[in-house]
Amino acid sequence: MASHTRRTILQGAALAAAGGVVGGYALGHNAPAAQAATRGAAAGGKKSLPFLEGAFAPVTEELTAFDLKVTGRVPRDLDGRFLRTGPNALGLEDPRAHHWMLGDGMVHGVRLRGGRAEWYRNRWVRSSQVAKKLGERYPGDVPPDDFACNTHVIPYKGRILALQESGPLPYELDGELGTVRPYDFRSTLRGAFTAHTKYDAVADELHAVAYYPTWDHVRHIMIDRTGRVARTTRIPVTDAPMMHDFALTQKYVVLVDVPITFDAAAAGAGAAVPYIWNDHHPMRVGLMPRAGGTTRWFEIDPVYFSHTLNAYDQGDTVVVEYTGMPAPFYAAGRGSGGPFTTGAPTLDRWTIDLRAGRVRGTRIDDLPQEFPRVNESLISRRHRFGYAASAAEMWRAYETVDGVPPDEKFTNCLVKHDMLRDSRQVVRFPKGAAASEPVFVPRRGARDEDDGYILSYVHDPDRGATDLVILAAQDFTGRPLARVHLPGRVPLGFHGSWVGETTATAG
Repeated sequence: MASHTRRTILQGAALAAAGGVVGGYALGHNAPAAQAATRGAAAGGKKSLPFLEGAFAPVTEELTAFDLKVTGRVPRDLDGRFLRTGPNALGLEDPRAHHWMLGDGMVHGVRLRGGRAEWYRNRWVRSSQVAKKLGERYPGDVPPDDFACNTHVIPYKGRILALQESGPLPYELDGELGTVRPYDFRSTLRGAFTAHTKYDAVADELHAVAYYPTWDHVRHIMIDRTGRVARTTRIPVTDAPMMHDFALTQKYVVLVDVPITFDAAAAGAGAAVPYIWNDHHPMRVGLMPRAGGTTRWFEIDPVYFSHTLNAYDQGDTVVVEYTGMPAPFYAAGRGSGGPFTTGAPTLDRWTIDLRAGRVRGTRIDDLPQEFPRVNESLISRRHRFGYAASAAEMWRAYETVDGVPPDEKFTNCLVKHDMLRDSRQVVRFPKGAAASEPVFVPRRGARDEDDGYILSYVHDPDRGATDLVILAAQDFTGRPLARVHLPGRVPLGFHGSWVGETTATAG
């Protein structure tokens, strides 16, 4: 942006909302989210802002604990850190101005080694604003669009990177979750990045698709084996859509042009998240050759494309498996302080037929679920197994505006899918035991795709704290191998990774 950065748009909008100037703007022909948020806060109802309560409530302290108590046995070949990040608002002055997705990023981590859980830490990402709130000095110059990245944390070539979409640079963390510096891939990244990278382990390439509010395009960014941006391709789009995630195959970058678009008038009027569901923006899936070139677009019925499980080439088709929600999806929310959806997320598949020029949609599983993951070594290649999580409190919060759905509609569970057999296995947890994204970690020396472990943070309502649950992926519904008992709570948040010892930076 020339005159406004993402930070000034979003933070300025939040301040405007707190000052009560939100009442005059409208989100297209949908209900004004900011008006609803103000009404909900003013009403003083206990459940008016569910994304600040219960399993979402921010934690207020950074904790460090050593030699954690374990029920069961931690596999000795797990040598590394299990990290997960999410929004954790710090110093929130006015809940009416808050949106869950804009909370300051906090990374939670457990260090496993030699069959022991050596430590747990949780740390805010030290952006300039977080450093100021904590009374700390921010080292160096403040980068443009500075933000405490809250959406993903990944290992990359000996570094740990916290990621955010639409503007901010990644932040590099050290092995003890301290913030090192903003990271720009050896001074080669210009402009926005993404929260959802795809790493092709065979090609040793990191791929990203980035969007930005004032661009007339989105950018495919390929970072090569040297750790530098090797190629940036601009793909023209209209209406500045929010491309939260994408997919990658051996041949193509798969772009998903969802009708959630930037609204400059809403931003100027004070919308905390100035993106609207735009009925006039066609829903499309695009295939661009990985080496760059012309994108071939396929128009499809509207849906909210949330997260990619994986994608692969199959003859004259491209297969994309993903979690999605019914249209419309309100990123700005409708009074709840977070996103609002008209239905629970499901696991679905697109088969893009290159010869016929059409896309066939298939429902894989209608159990409410999100945060899908595969064995990361198979990104862009055909997989058999996939994993996902369901947290009842999250889906109730997403649908809270028009009345909380019955408890029996949702559950807390982890899911393993077998795409070859078209079957699933489900590990269920009690009421109040919200489960976070499952991450697959291969067993040392593994030969089978699912020979390894599933790691997930699961809330323990009896302790009022969180456990790191470790499952054997090939005995998915058996007794957990271990439950590592953390000293505090990990709020429901977003994404994370296993950072093996060889990829960690310190500690």
